[in-house]
Amino acid sequence: MERLSSRVYSLARYTLGSAQDAEDVTQEVFIRLWENWAQVDLERVEGWLIRVTSNACVDFRRRSSARPEAGGSRAPTRAIDRCPSAATDPSTAAESSELRSRVADAIARLQEPYRSVLILREIEGLPYAEISQALGMSMPSVKVNLHRARARLTELLGPLGDPPSSSGQRREAGERVH
Repeated sequence: MERLSSRVYSLARYTLGSAQDAEDVTQEVFIRLWENWAQVDLERVEGWLIRVTSNACVDFRRRSSARPEAGGSRAPTRAIDRCPSAATDPSTAAESSELRSRVADAIARLQEPYRSVLILREIEGLPYAEISQALGMSMPSVKVNLHRARARLTELLGPLGDPPSSSGQRREAGERVH
């Protein structure tokens, strides 16, 4: 159960960008599991949890954007910032930290379903079949969305050493060119 809890929290954390929000969503997801225990196929509980987590994150963002936050805005903390660095000297550590920050920011800028597919495949390491089941999309759709997410992520990150473009000329993942 701890592995499932960790997976739910990780998906929520990457999706929402805040540890506190991810904890709230994780708790909400496990309450839903408890309430629906009789209807959940135990062999497919992981896929069910991922789908419910993804939906809960969308609902959470919708609720959060509908009401202004009372105590000012919370600075998002990211799980990627806790990744260990192989850096041995301060300058390498700073570069590694900056790269992690850029990658996390780029992932946060991806639109759905690109963000979820990328997180589930590249960060959580789920196979395509589980992603397909969890997000309710066909296997070819998972592969296409992952390809597009990777391409958009590469575009957002730009060449190594260059800051991402803020020209506004680049389109968001999922937008069509007319």
